[in-house]
Amino acid sequence: MTEMKHEGSCHCGAVKFEITANIDKVYECNCSICSRAGWRLTFVPEAAFQLEAGEGAVTDYQFNKHHSHHLFCTTCGVRSFSWGSAEDGNKTYAVNTRCLEGFEHGELPVETFDGASM
Repeated sequence: MTEMKHEGSCHCGAVKFEITANIDKVYECNCSICSRAGWRLTFVPEAAFQLEAGEGAVTDYQFNKHHSHHLFCTTCGVRSFSWGSAEDGNKTYAVNTRCLEGFEHGELPVETFDGASM
């Protein structure tokens, strides 16, 4: 499948980003913050993520072992993406697919990501 560009944003639009990915499934993370927020995730490498606007409009929140940087918009509070290191040590982004413009979850399979064990 060809990778597609997807545009995303927080609720108020202060934070805007673009990813290039083939999203054929989504993940539900069982960690305390993602499960409470109802995130549906896709993971992309650093090269596939581009922050278009809002670098100064986000605040970083870390908890537990501080593996992930949970960024949220300082205006509307929406967490549209986070970042951390993949198992190979490379920077990776976890993108909330609910923040992607026009993205249809439809019949996509949903897998559990065990973030609670990280």
